[in-house]
Amino acid sequence: MIISIIAHPNSKKPRVEKDLFGGLHVYVNQPPLDGRANKAVGEALAEYFKVGKSKIKLIRGLKSKQKVFDVQK
Repeated sequence: MIISIIAHPNSKKPRVEKDLFGGLHVYVNQPPLDGRANKAVGEALAEYFKVGKSKIKLIRGLKSKQKVFDVQK
């Protein structure tokens, strides 16, 4: 399953939320340095979809807030 998300690094309260249009917003408390925020977003998505961390792959958006992930079930 391919999903598009909007990442929010340096957030005080880590969470995954849906907006009014069905888009996912992932808030993580890691800074966007050395891929730490991307890793935290992947871990948050794995917990949200209840799959292993290895089942989440970043496809697009390495240095962008808008990211595309592949979630394998």
